[in-house]
Amino acid sequence: MSRTSDQLLTVARMYYVQAETMDAIAHHLGVSRSTVSRLLKEARDRGLVRVTIVDPDRPLNRLAELFERHFHVTAHLVHVRPGASSIFRLDQVARMAAGLLGNMVRDGDTVGIAWGTTVSAIATHLRPRDLTGVTVIGLNGGANHQTTGLPYVGSILHKFATALGGQEQLLALPAFFDDPATKEAMWREQSTRHILSVRANCRIALFGVGGLHSELQSHVYSSNYLSDADLRYLRENNVVGDVCTVMVREDGSYRDLEINKRATGMTPGELQAIPKRICVVSGLSKAAPVLGALRAGVATDLVIDAETARAVLNRMKPGIRLA
Repeated sequence: MSRTSDQLLTVARMYYVQAETMDAIAHHLGVSRSTVSRLLKEARDRGLVRVTIVDPDRPLNRLAELFERHFHVTAHLVHVRPGASSIFRLDQVARMAAGLLGNMVRDGDTVGIAWGTTVSAIATHLRPRDLTGVTVIGLNGGANHQTTGLPYVGSILHKFATALGGQEQLLALPAFFDDPATKEAMWREQSTRHILSVRANCRIALFGVGGLHSELQSHVYSSNYLSDADLRYLRENNVVGDVCTVMVREDGSYRDLEINKRATGMTPGELQAIPKRICVVSGLSKAAPVLGALRAGVATDLVIDAETARAVLNRMKPGIRLA
């Protein structure tokens, strides 16, 4: 090997492998900085150095393209290290969702919030905004047959209202009525009609997707909102989860489910009238309910960890090319 090649390799190793600066290399070799720059260029020109650029976001871009194509949603994908715990995964997704929401809200907006484990995690990452005239309203009732449930729901709404400089309005109703006729009667009440009108005029909605068999159990399935008979009904009718406590199947159907006649949350059809709808999800066990929610058309934006995103797409179409 010629002296010139030896020198080129020495300079290349110092710069590319040992991460030395050009000035440091010049001082070490007793040459000028411009000489070092010239030697590095020559090393690249002669093929002694090959620079490969890897775009780490390209696989995620491909996933986002698939969600746009199949579900007409903008996917905000969160890379979480392999083997991360479900709690860490949720925290990372919640952090991105909080930033997305914060950037989206404007003065005078009405923001609908559906309580739950995921949305509660998002609340911890909110940063205060200097806004005026913002209203934060619950998208679903929170009371159940053993507790009011309202302090839990109210605390979540209050965190959002405080961060957004607004006021919260609680939907002071049960998550599920015992009898559909009771819901119909309550929906005729003037006070209820007012709050439902405010809810219907949201510009932004934020919600998670509950999973009947999630690793991190959804609040609606773990906190006395559903009886044993209700849970048996869900299993018998192939329900995989819920959005705003309205139950959905994996194929996106929900209208024929009797339990939804008792639910106070916004249905997927009602959600579609809201211009911006942020659905936030983490965890592989949510793949089936997320697929059902997307097929029901609930979201304009999806915040999801990349691994779960792949699971959703594979469940939709096994063998689909993801990269």
